[in-house]
Amino acid sequence: MTTVLVPIANGSEDIEAITIIDVLRRGGAEVTVASVHEEKQIQAANGTKIVADALLTDVAEHMYDAIVLPGGMPGAEHLRDCKLLIDMLEKHDIQDALLAAICASPAVVFGTHGFVMDKQATCYPGFEEGLKGAEYIADQPVVMDDNIITGQGPAMAMAFSLAVLANLQGIEKTQEVAQGLLC
Repeated sequence: MTTVLVPIANGSEDIEAITIIDVLRRGGAEVTVASVHEEKQIQAANGTKIVADALLTDVAEHMYDAIVLPGGMPGAEHLRDCKLLIDMLEKHDIQDALLAAICASPAVVFGTHGFVMDKQATCYPGFEEGLKGAEYIADQPVVMDDNIITGQGPAMAMAFSLAVLANLQGIEKTQEVAQGLLC
């Protein structure tokens, strides 16, 4: 079974976190939602309370097929500042696991830590300066370059999540899920 880690933090974007988790689970992926804080429950950027499956410290040794980051502020900053998460991203990047981020996270997390260096990427407009070393693609809602997928923001959460699913489970499964979602 395909395994995916979705790290969340206080201030993660509500729509993005829930859409990523839901679409990937509908597609048959085993999704682990992990809080980067010391408690499982976080309060998302717009007040939604989300209870993670685990703390990141509990799943740090596990290898996943993908790590997918929601955006939102200050959620993206909490993800950026979590050394354990950055270590996991580096370990997974070396193994060519899929790394995906949407909204502020492509710039705030991936850009800060060099994951988009010499790649094409997108992010929430206004954060593009954080895509250090990347070619910013402003007119595409979702951009994939090698093992990195980036997305623009909340309105693109569905397209972004389906792109991640397509890379993990294939186009046939993704079309089945999209059809069920009326996409």
